[in-house]
Amino acid sequence: MNLNANMLQAQRSRFNSKTFSRTISKHNIPVLPRNRSLSFSTSWCPVHFRSISHSNLKFGSSRNFVTNCVSENILGPFDQDPDRNYVTESNQVLNQEFSLVNILKQSNSFLPHVVLGSTMLALVFPPSFTWFTARYYAPALGFLMFAVGVNSSEKDFIEAFKRPAAIFAGYVGQFVVKPILGYIFGMISVSVFGLPTPIGAGIMLVSCVSGAQLSNYATFLTDPPLAPLSIVMTSLSTATAVFVTPLLSLLLIGKRLPVDVKGMVSSILQIVVVPIAAGLLLNRFFPRICNAIRPFLPPLSVLVTACCVGAPLAINIESVMSPFGLTILLLIITFHLSAFVAGYVVTGLAFAEAHDVKALQRTLSYETGMQSSLLALALANRFFQDPLVSVPPAISTVIMSLMGFFLVMLWAKKSE
Repeated sequence: MNLNANMLQAQRSRFNSKTFSRTISKHNIPVLPRNRSLSFSTSWCPVHFRSISHSNLKFGSSRNFVTNCVSENILGPFDQDPDRNYVTESNQVLNQEFSLVNILKQSNSFLPHVVLGSTMLALVFPPSFTWFTARYYAPALGFLMFAVGVNSSEKDFIEAFKRPAAIFAGYVGQFVVKPILGYIFGMISVSVFGLPTPIGAGIMLVSCVSGAQLSNYATFLTDPPLAPLSIVMTSLSTATAVFVTPLLSLLLIGKRLPVDVKGMVSSILQIVVVPIAAGLLLNRFFPRICNAIRPFLPPLSVLVTACCVGAPLAINIESVMSPFGLTILLLIITFHLSAFVAGYVVTGLAFAEAHDVKALQRTLSYETGMQSSLLALALANRFFQDPLVSVPPAISTVIMSLMGFFLVMLWAKKSE
């Protein structure tokens, strides 16, 4: 009798252990050491586990254990942690802040549309930009260079100087390829279209000036690692323009322009050197400040660029709307288009083996196709008596910016 009772008790114990093991594996319930407890909150509800002593385990206890767990999962939403609402609200606030930061950082994607809008506004209502006179150009371009400096490091510029062939190619594009194109289109304007000679002189003058700082910003938007290389190219062409621009103007136009050397050096310092150095130093020694202001730089840069494009058009609206305006517009568009294409194609042939040949092609295309038309406009107003000479530089300022930032929109999507 006692033997049968002992055998029955042993079978019940084995049944309980097997049932408990199968239940554990089926429901993925963690097994804890004895006399230990665990409590945590899942995304559903709070779940509590308690270790069970094998000595206290009785027939059916595993079923009760699983039933209690399942019932707690079902009833959990009605008995949640009171701090959960606070965590959810905090996550929502963080998500909203993160979305706002993303919107600010992605403001550059609207730059071509803003530039086009500012052009149309300057044509329809010129007083909207006439307040942005020439004295604001240097601080505005300096701000764009400061934004580039904040997003760069000194190592980027050191790497840029390790590519002398690319720097030389950019210089050749600025002062060899572009003046040849300027001479060709200047002669076409006079001999083929019968435009006055001062119009042809204005087109040639545009091709004689140095690179535009907007090309650095365009490179930064498309290929940020090559922005320092673009800055070095533009700075070199600007620094030597005090000698090269008068020489080219003498060869192409037949008139030597007495360029203000001291004024050009001061302009280089204000527009390029000081803002970029300030951005680099701020990024190096005060990274927290940089992280705080960096999301606000793109929308401000878009606003500044719109002013730099719309103001010259609004101020020189009478010259642009002259009887020769449409023909000059077509010639300037073709001139810049040829320069962009020449810079892109020649770079692809010269640096076919480079690992970043596509990015380098885009950078030198900007350098060749975008030049300081504002400088050409200032030289035309100061050293030429005929006002028609200033018409091509005024139109070039707008067309160059529109075409350049259209390429930014096109190439930025491809690079992504």
